[in-house]
Order: sequence, then structure tokens, then C-alpha cells
Amino acid sequence: MSKRVLTTESGAPVADNQNSASAGAGGPLLLQDQHLLEKLARFNRERIPERVVHARGSGAYGYFEVTDDVTGFTHADFLSTVGRRTEVFLRFSTVADSLGGADAVRDPRGFAVKFYTAEGNYDLVGNNTPVFFVKDPVKFPDFIHSQKRDPFTGRQEPDNVWDFWAHSPEATHQVTWLMGDRGIPASYRHMNGYGSHTYQWTNAEGAAFFVKYHFKTNQGVRSLSAEQAAELAGKDPNSHQTDLLQAIERGVNPSWTLYVQIMPAAEAADYRFNPFDLTKVWPHRDHPLQRVGRLVLDRNPDNVFAEVEQAAFSPNNFVPGIGPSPDKMLQGRLFAYADAHRYRLGVNHTLLAVNAPRATTARNYGRDGLMAVNGQGRHAKNYEPNSYDGPVETGRPLAAPLAVAGHTGTHEAPAHTKDDDFHQAGELYRLMSEEEKRRLVANIAGGLSQVSRDDVIEKNLAHFHAADPEYGKRVEEAVRALRED
Repeated sequence: MSKRVLTTESGAPVADNQNSASAGAGGPLLLQDQHLLEKLARFNRERIPERVVHARGSGAYGYFEVTDDVTGFTHADFLSTVGRRTEVFLRFSTVADSLGGADAVRDPRGFAVKFYTAEGNYDLVGNNTPVFFVKDPVKFPDFIHSQKRDPFTGRQEPDNVWDFWAHSPEATHQVTWLMGDRGIPASYRHMNGYGSHTYQWTNAEGAAFFVKYHFKTNQGVRSLSAEQAAELAGKDPNSHQTDLLQAIERGVNPSWTLYVQIMPAAEAADYRFNPFDLTKVWPHRDHPLQRVGRLVLDRNPDNVFAEVEQAAFSPNNFVPGIGPSPDKMLQGRLFAYADAHRYRLGVNHTLLAVNAPRATTARNYGRDGLMAVNGQGRHAKNYEPNSYDGPVETGRPLAAPLAVAGHTGTHEAPAHTKDDDFHQAGELYRLMSEEEKRRLVANIAGGLSQVSRDDVIEKNLAHFHAADPEYGKRVEEAVRALRED
């Protein structure tokens, strides 16, 4: 059986892929060697800008199956029938480190799901924690800068990390999550996922509900201690990628059960704290979990770069029946995510296979730009309205309108009766067993004790004292002991 012929990118056969063309047997190389120049030039351009956050990622395909009737809350087509399946792509990631970082580190994990629905792609971009460090997007770049490598030392600096947290008391809840036992998942399969933000569902009658998404792992939650993680990261920096890949290849397909918390829109204004504050959870006693369906991963990507690195998730990719809430962080991300992908991948990134709709066809008037597909739009007109049978608007909003009032300006979120930055962090601490508390305190003290400025340490200790007096006292004593050694 004859082998296939190696060709250049233009399709011409390659005569020699082992030796470059030269001026004589021992002479300099020739500029006319098109195959050599093409290989080197393409090699120089194999990498694209990595994501500023969530750079280190893994992903897989699968499906979402509806198990419970939720049509009373949303008219989203892919949720309309019990038993209906929708193809999905899920990307897991760490947040702070670069593309070459290790998987087994103390860091939140991205949990981004792309539903390829018959009404377009729906992107649900979340984390493995139900809360976040800040509540306003204007603080997000500063937060990330504080967690990334210092521009002078080139290292992640405890001074930067804890100094930002010292001046951001709303981070106390997420810090308690991150430094607790679930701060380092044993694998991507053994962690929960959360939409984190508050979203809006709208039913067929136009009634609006605010929702929070919870993906509960069916493999059980498993985490690593700091010592286990340090050992694993040294032995196999790709530990989580390896685990996910091999599990699916063996046919051990990971799955999660999706639940939602539902709040009628009318209740939001008088809820005891701001329900759109990303640093807070909704207590389950107020809004119990309601099951929706099951997410299963059963196929690995064929090419990690094409399908994981180039996967683009944008929380502004909604479908009819689902929309945004006034959550400030969500509102900021509606712009920031799509803009990041246009920068990294180009304006035509939605035409890439992993990002393109699968259960429907995209029809719009976008044309041209970097990496435009040959024949994009063909001979059709590129403006609307037109008289040439082009696609037209539906006149049907995706979700219910959000009520607005007041004057423009830089406003703090409206105060609710029980708004504060520490109560829920204290509740989380008090839910922990004694051993969990001991490990939490040790993890916090291990980082905070490395801070060089006493005033930064004191500001952070005040946050833990405000969350729970015992919590603050134990962290303070542990920090003092480490600094005296």
C-alpha cells in the first residue's frame, strides 16, 4: 500500500524533508527553499496569546440530558422536554497561572459549559466555587494583577496577594473557600461546578425568575492537602489533564447533576442581602436546590490546541428563555469575555469548529476580517434590512426586561437589610469540622505570615475576626507563631 505524499501548505509535493537546500554540499542555505521557510515561519507562529486568566485548561465533549420539568420557569428550548439531550463542550481550568503551570495548585477552577442548542450556543461560564473575590468588574484587573507574577520580581508575591485582600473585605468569603479543604481538587472529575453569577430565566408567559446553577459531581468531591498537591505537582504537572483524558478513554465517563436555585424576580428587591452580589451564596433553606438534568462527558478532543485552547466562551451567548441579571460582575463579563476572544483568536473565532453552532446554523451579516472563511456569506447582501430575502429579526426578546431607575453615576450596590462582607464567611467557617478548621487556619497562616508589612497582616486579621471571633483568634495565633520561628 503506497503512503500518502507529504506536501507544502499549497499542496505541492515535498521532495526532501530531512535536508535543507544549500549552495553546494557544505554551503550556506538558500532563500529559495520554500519548504524550509514555510516550516520555520509557521513554527514561529504556532502559539497565540494565552488567556490572561484561565490559561491552563482541559476539556471534553459530552451531552446534557433533561431529567426534570422546568418549563414553569424557562421557555429555553433545550430544557423543554424531559429526556432531551444537547451536545456540550466543557472546559476546566486553573485561574491565576500561565499555560505551563501545574494542575494541582491552590486556585479556583474554571467550569465553562457550551451547550450546542437548536436555538444557538448557550455559554455558561462559572467556577468550582459559588462565590468570587470581588463584586464589581472595575476591581477585576487589579485583583488579577495582585495574584499574577510581580512585574519586578517575576514571582507571585504574598505581599501583593494579601495586600489586595486586606483592602477588599468582600474577598473574605472566597478566601475562606480557597484556603479550606476544597481549595485543591483531586481532579476535575471530583469537584462541583457553579454558575456563580445570578442569571435570569423567563417562562412562556413572560414571568421572570432569578437562578443560580449548581453542578454536583456524581464522582464525589475529593480534594488534596497542600502536601499531597505539592508532591503531585512535582511528579506530574499535568495531573488533572491526564486523569480526565484517561478516564474518558477507559469509558469511565464523568458526570454531574445540575440543580438550580430559583427566586421569583419580585422577591429580589426586598431580599435581606443583595442577591446579585457575587461574593455571597443564597442559603438553601431560602431557595432549595431543584434538579434539572445530568451532564456527561464521553469524548476527548482530537486536538487540544484546536478544541481546548481555541474554545471561546462568552457569558453573553444566551438563548431564548435565559438572560442576564443586574449582577455587576456578570455585566462586566458580558463584554470582557467576547472581547478577549476577538483579540486572541480574531473576529471570526465563532466560525472555528469548537465554537460554531452545531444544532443550528448561524445567519447574520458579519463579513470579512482576519481568517474569514472562503465564501462567507457568498453572494448574499451584507446589510439589513434588505429586499433580498436575508435573515430578519424575530421581535421576541430572549429574556424579560430588567427594571432600571435613578441617575447615572458610580453607585455602590443598593444596601439590603443584611448586607455585609463577613457574615457568610463566618457561617462557612462554623460549618467546618475541627480538622477542617485546623487545616484552613494553617493554609491562611502559611501565606499571610510571609507578608512583609505588619499593617497588611493586621488588616487581613481584622477580616477574619469580623467573620468569627474564634476564626480570627486562631489565624492570628498561627501567624504569630510562624513569624516568631
